[in-house]
Amino acid sequence: MTGNKDEKGVVVAIDASRNRSGGARAHLLGILKAGDPRIRGIAAIHVWSYKQLLDAIPDAPWLIKHSPPELDKSLFRQIWWQYKKFSREIRDAGCDILLSTGAGTFCQFSPSIVMSRDMLSFEGKEMQRYSLFSFARWRLQLLKHLQISSMRRAAAVIFLTKYASTTIQKFTGNLKKFVVIPHGIGEEFRARPSLLIGESQEGIRCLYVSNTDLYKHQWHVVGAVSRLRKAGYPIFLDLVGGGLGRGRVLLDKAISAEDPEGEFVKLFDSAPHAKIPYYLKKANIFIFASSCENMPNTLVEAMAAGLPIACSDRGPMPEILQDAGLYFDPENEESIRVAIEKMISSDSLRNSLAKKAEYLSKQYSWTRCAAETWGFIFEVGRAVKKTVP
Repeated sequence: MTGNKDEKGVVVAIDASRNRSGGARAHLLGILKAGDPRIRGIAAIHVWSYKQLLDAIPDAPWLIKHSPPELDKSLFRQIWWQYKKFSREIRDAGCDILLSTGAGTFCQFSPSIVMSRDMLSFEGKEMQRYSLFSFARWRLQLLKHLQISSMRRAAAVIFLTKYASTTIQKFTGNLKKFVVIPHGIGEEFRARPSLLIGESQEGIRCLYVSNTDLYKHQWHVVGAVSRLRKAGYPIFLDLVGGGLGRGRVLLDKAISAEDPEGEFVKLFDSAPHAKIPYYLKKANIFIFASSCENMPNTLVEAMAAGLPIACSDRGPMPEILQDAGLYFDPENEESIRVAIEKMISSDSLRNSLAKKAEYLSKQYSWTRCAAETWGFIFEVGRAVKKTVP
């Protein structure tokens, strides 16, 4: 499929071929639904992805969808297509510049802008949680080198947080052009929780939304909540998000030790992204205990929901939450317990933090994210077009 090239605007190709995670899907849908990119100098947008994701994107006069059959097949076939065929398809479509929505791309098309989403590959301490000769460790090492190569080769890089930009450029060196554009949050998250502490007959409901992995520390949260139960607090913990491997083993072990009768921990193995607002609305306190993030989307969603938040003090979390939460060491159960207990013990503190968090969340809109993204792509694309004979 070939698009008409408008000489007055930039024609953009988007590689969404491996956008399988909830955050990657939400980002693509968010920026494509948030207004008309033509007002930012974008003549047309071509999106390459698998059929299920393309079907979720509303049609628009400036949007052309491409669904190569390889993208609904194995990962190997997807990578082979990206490496061998994608560049030619971009040129045939008349595109000026490629936006790769992940830095781990095998496509050699130039000029390109790559988006940095992964942080785990660049956090040495976090990588060491995985056995040296494990598949996970080798995968992270490969991904690290692939991303460094992609970012160095790109005309520009989009980071999601200042923390990610600073940390990753210690490995890439100073990149020639980059920008920080945080993701947005859907309006469905912007609703105050229906229950405040003291209004529920069920006690205090804490919520942690995240997949289970070695850097997510759900087992330490279980231990902290158990200590509060033993101190007499009527507290409950909902854990939303699936996961396998050693992280899940540690979580299952903690639940068996601390709550063998299933009295206060509820584990929801998986939940579609559209159901997360439902869990947020039922919660009294949100807990975020990850020690490694690029941009913590579920944290921002909880901020938008107007929940008081007890949060990990690692990575970009203080950059995002600022002074609108209570911080703890995610690997220390006592530190987590103290933060939650402070929040439980003070109505005024909870209300103050929740209001601050909700206010801070207003800067994370898809309208803002889309405008900054299309504006940056136009700036880079126009500069590249001027240098082409």
